[in-house]
Amino acid sequence: MLKTYLTATAASLLALTAAAYAPSAAAQAKEEVEVMHWWTSGGEAAALNVLKEQLQKEGVSWKDAPVAGGGGDAAMTALRARVTAGDKPTSVQLLGLSVHDWAAEGVLADLTPLAEKEHWADHIPPAIQAFSTYEGKWVAAPVNIHRTNWLWINKKLLDKVGGKAPTNWAEFEALAKQFKDAGVTPLAHGGQPWQEATTFDAIVVAVGGNDFYKKAFVDLDPAALGSDTMQKAFDQLRVLRGWVDPNFSGRDWNLASAMVINGEAGMQVMGDWAKGEFIKAGLKPGVDIVCVPYPGSEKAFLFNSDQFAMFSLDDKARQDAQLKLASAIESPSFQESFNLVKGSIPANTEVKPDKFDSCGQKSMADRDAFKTTGGMLPSLAHGHAAPAAVKGAIYDVVTNFFNSTQSSADAAKALVDAVALAK
Repeated sequence: MLKTYLTATAASLLALTAAAYAPSAAAQAKEEVEVMHWWTSGGEAAALNVLKEQLQKEGVSWKDAPVAGGGGDAAMTALRARVTAGDKPTSVQLLGLSVHDWAAEGVLADLTPLAEKEHWADHIPPAIQAFSTYEGKWVAAPVNIHRTNWLWINKKLLDKVGGKAPTNWAEFEALAKQFKDAGVTPLAHGGQPWQEATTFDAIVVAVGGNDFYKKAFVDLDPAALGSDTMQKAFDQLRVLRGWVDPNFSGRDWNLASAMVINGEAGMQVMGDWAKGEFIKAGLKPGVDIVCVPYPGSEKAFLFNSDQFAMFSLDDKARQDAQLKLASAIESPSFQESFNLVKGSIPANTEVKPDKFDSCGQKSMADRDAFKTTGGMLPSLAHGHAAPAAVKGAIYDVVTNFFNSTQSSADAAKALVDAVALAK
């Protein structure tokens, strides 16, 4: 009996002591953002740390929710599972029309009061605003603008073979042959559907021009999709396939970039997120790595823009943290710091180009110049030109062609049929 009494008394004392030293519920509540994203490569992670550090200075803790996969498809699958289960993250990285898809479901927070207070509309290009807004409301904060139609070249290898940066298709073929003759893989590539589609994006605009690209991939015009011009684009993709090493299948994009960094490959067709990898490896874009638009696509700025959307939440502390996250993303200081590391250019046009390398300055100049020429074109490969179902259908056709002996005529016909079924 005494033993029981002493045990109960000890338990009571422990409970009282714990209560005395436990923080109050109000003290426990803190501002935190759980951010789901697919930035898992070295260069991407370094860029994301810029945002983490800025928020930490404002007293907002960061809970990382990364899902590996450069195109973001795996992240979207994981996001759908979480939302279905009622476990929404605070914020999520989205691309292009997927912002509208989630907004249409009524699950995104309205950022309009903050956007109006900070005048986002005055310094975010209209082509980007089109994806940040839905039915007149701001539902996402754009963090950057990537140009997807870049060709990256290892400068040491370029000098070694006595080549020059190509400005047309004939010069590209000549340089690829020079690399091959020197025992270097001409083109670094990762065999994943989104990477093949990224390359095909650039080819289509190079072969057909800006208006043709819009007819085919924005308007989804059957005549353009099945045209002789589209067949020529597939012809060019077939030639590129011949410049790729035999071990390309399944390779991540950053490992393809590493081939260029290490001198194993001469060139890579990839968006300027690759620049983040070059910078992290100690190479200076425009000096150690040559950057030129994919030959023939000089008058086009194929773009994607990473956006952070906020989910509707009931928790006041998390709502406040969301607004701090969105405000931090759009601040000129963050946009400059982040994009210098990421390889992209700011979505906020208030940021001056002075600190950016020559590749970034070229992108910023073209961003501003192409606003009035129609040269700012949404990337099909990165979900900005057409709905997800159509994008997926085009992925299937392009990657099947890349990995088979299918004729260009049959591929163009397959493109028409696939898009018709997906629409």
